[in-house]
Amino acid sequence: MSEALIQNFANKLIAWHGKNGRQGLPWQSIRDPYAVWVSEIMLQQTQVATVLERYPRFMKRFPTVKKLAAAPLDDVLAEWAGLGYYTRARNLHACARQVIEEFGGKFPNDPVLLEQLKGIGRSTAGAIAAFAFHERAPILDANVKRILARLFGIEGAIQEKAVNDALWSLAKTLLPKKAADMPVYTQALMDFGATWCTSRKPVCLSGTKKCPFAKECQANLSDQVLLLPRKVAKAKSPEFNCDMLLLRHGDSVLLQRRPEKAIWGGLWSLPESAWRAKEKSAKLSDENPINLTVKALLKLALPEESVSTALKGCKSIERGVEIKHVFTHRRLWMQIWHVPSSDSVTFSSDDLRWVSLRQLGKYGLPQPIKLLLQGLSLARGGEPRN
Repeated sequence: MSEALIQNFANKLIAWHGKNGRQGLPWQSIRDPYAVWVSEIMLQQTQVATVLERYPRFMKRFPTVKKLAAAPLDDVLAEWAGLGYYTRARNLHACARQVIEEFGGKFPNDPVLLEQLKGIGRSTAGAIAAFAFHERAPILDANVKRILARLFGIEGAIQEKAVNDALWSLAKTLLPKKAADMPVYTQALMDFGATWCTSRKPVCLSGTKKCPFAKECQANLSDQVLLLPRKVAKAKSPEFNCDMLLLRHGDSVLLQRRPEKAIWGGLWSLPESAWRAKEKSAKLSDENPINLTVKALLKLALPEESVSTALKGCKSIERGVEIKHVFTHRRLWMQIWHVPSSDSVTFSSDDLRWVSLRQLGKYGLPQPIKLLLQGLSLARGGEPRN
């Protein structure tokens, strides 16, 4: 391992950032740990272009950790709608309350304490400490792992504990000596991995720009740039089917809050059947979708006779679109069934609610369901538009 590269890495990276790093991002050059934290969580699974649009809006609605902690979870999920990975939003809300209750509304500057907060892992804790408190704390997200594995020729799959431990040790060794340099150094690491040392099209292979580490990078010298870091081959994502009922009464639709520990946990969606392994050929459900919905509603709605009365008002059922949604580790095919209802029964459960199409913006909805419901024409009283 090159001692010269270890000694000069931080300074060379900071110099690179001065000429080629991203500038003017709304979360840069701030020391408010709350603002830094929100940006780090939002950037974890979302493209920068999307965050540039949504981050200012989120901060305007929840400008302080106290405001976020005091807000209803439904409001937070509604503001997060469309960003995906909704566990982040639930963790944001829980973490804000934890900061209020356990730390008097102030984020701790110790990375170890930050890591104990809900939804904050070791790398995010390091980023918050570095940006907000100038602590000499390392980060090790996917971009940084790729940079270090290539520069220092680290073999082995990055999912392996021994390799991950070695990367953390290296990340700590490479930190700049001056604490004041931590914000720009940490931002430089993120930018270098996101814009230059990218996964598929690093600049060293394009020939358009000269990498500052070209003569020292072990992956470049051994012609293994696209081979490092090593990754374990992913298994094929399983595919599932389910039926979803779009029950409408006037311009309102029936929404059901999903269990917190389920996919899309805590969001409002359409009543649905149990997921089942995707059939090899498309076919109607083995069970009538109305019967499937009866079972879903009866679990939450009382009295039972009220549900029966509401379903008697369903004069027809129309097969709608089939929507495919790709999750990180699975694919779901949702068959939509349009069911106009002449009755609007009142449910005893707060997890079932008739919602006007004009009020959908107040609810956190899964993105495919949000797009589906936005496709209903308000001018026609909610007629489906396939």
